[in-house]
Amino acid sequence: MKKGLKQSITLITTMLLLSACGGNSGNKSADSTDDKSATGQKSSKVLNLMEASEVGSMDTIFTQDEPSVNAQSNVFEGLYQLDDKDNVIPAVAKEMPEISEDGKTYKITLREDAKWSNGDKVTANDFVFAWKKMADPKNQANYFFLMDGTILNGTEIVNEEKSADELGVKALDDYTLEIKMEKPVTYFTSLLAFSPFFPQNEKFVTEKGKEYGTSSENIVSNGPFLMENWDQSSMSWDLVQNPNYYDADKVKSEKIHFEVLKETNTVFNLYESGELDVAILTGDFAKQNKDNPDYEAIQRSKVYSLRMNQKRNDKPSIFANENVRKAVAYALDKKSLVDNILADGSKDIYGYIPKNFVANPETGEDFRKEAGDLVKTDEKLANEYLDKAKKELNGDVTIELLSKDGDGDKKVAEFIQGQLEKTLPGLKINVKTVPLNNSIELMKKGDYELSVSMWGPDYQDPMTFLESSVSTKNKTSYRSEKYDQLIDDASNKYANEPEKRWETLIAAEKVLIEEDVALIPLYQQARGQLVRPGVKGIEYHNFGATSTYKNAYIKD
Repeated sequence: MKKGLKQSITLITTMLLLSACGGNSGNKSADSTDDKSATGQKSSKVLNLMEASEVGSMDTIFTQDEPSVNAQSNVFEGLYQLDDKDNVIPAVAKEMPEISEDGKTYKITLREDAKWSNGDKVTANDFVFAWKKMADPKNQANYFFLMDGTILNGTEIVNEEKSADELGVKALDDYTLEIKMEKPVTYFTSLLAFSPFFPQNEKFVTEKGKEYGTSSENIVSNGPFLMENWDQSSMSWDLVQNPNYYDADKVKSEKIHFEVLKETNTVFNLYESGELDVAILTGDFAKQNKDNPDYEAIQRSKVYSLRMNQKRNDKPSIFANENVRKAVAYALDKKSLVDNILADGSKDIYGYIPKNFVANPETGEDFRKEAGDLVKTDEKLANEYLDKAKKELNGDVTIELLSKDGDGDKKVAEFIQGQLEKTLPGLKINVKTVPLNNSIELMKKGDYELSVSMWGPDYQDPMTFLESSVSTKNKTSYRSEKYDQLIDDASNKYANEPEKRWETLIAAEKVLIEEDVALIPLYQQARGQLVRPGVKGIEYHNFGATSTYKNAYIKD
């Protein structure tokens, strides 16, 4: 066996892992060096923060929305976590994993002082239970596909060829976890810092049944905070220090209060009145505050895109027509969207892999720069595709656009509607606006045509964006043997040939975005915000959870 320290260095320096995109470098609110930090003294002052939509669930295997992943990553803790530079460091694990020479066996020793909020010990069995629950297709976990091609038997389990009990993970004893892999996966340790791989207390989860994760009373957690005053309809909640957390002495805030705020004018007014300490701004409010000394723009690796569902209610949708997809893709003026509607530092993007996320393992060239721009705005070409579509469909084209009900979401949907109808005469867009959880359900069931969706990377590798679009995993009924083969080659045939793997992933993105136009990247998100002087220690990450608050506080 070779020690995990050596493997963690390999993880950072090889196979497409970024070494220079630390999540919060240079951000004012990430600065945690002052007297509180030095002494460990708690801040009794409540830190008031916001989310743009509700928390969908606190069951770590059933969510993909950003507010839920953020909440889970502060209330629960996995084997590993990210530091303020996005390096993977031990959390419930005592140290980095021991990994066999062939990269296919992980042995992880757990710390013995980790506890659940009910006083139970956190054990290796809690991870085994949670991971088998995630892998089991009958549970319809949002991230079950992460088991495909990683942990031994995961592929057969998600394809219903084996039982979830056969997943290659077991507790050697209460504090030793063994993981058998299908093949070497260079990014696997970083994946273990992501919320779907967090532990679950089997006794408590079983006792609560379907109620688990639906309210504060139906959660038992093991992270730095407890969640209070929350259920799935809540527009506010609190994180309070967890006294059973092994590292409780280093948690800076006694209490952090969250409000769901969907209207930007409300956000700004609450900041101005002192009732909000970090205010996320878009549009005119972001433009007007660019010179405010409290303003900062944080570059992210999250990509917003238009998802086109090719089958609805088991029947071909309007987007089963390739010419409709291409007409919409070439018609969109993404630059106008980011400059005039978002105005928060977000950038128009012409590929699915974001800028400054991963680099060529041989040359250090950024993926986005090397792969180039795909499907740039071309009004003439867009109309040519629309004319072809009209002939094939015997008439004008009508599309339903699904949008969440947040202020920013609605403005983006309205822009897309107006811009497409103006650019493409004969195209009609009807906007359907629903709350977050309704949107999630409709997309899960495939009951939509067009939707603005966000994908944030779960780990630092192009595959975190590309793998979810293979035929067996996407939610858009996209089917492509060519694309599936390229992803399979990158995962298996070229797993130990970094440069060939890199070239294959670039080719796969081109098929997805340009040849098939299976989805339409819109913009790479930036977070424009006002941060009150005295706010310290919020950590922003480029993969996994967006924000963590263990070190966050506001000066008394």
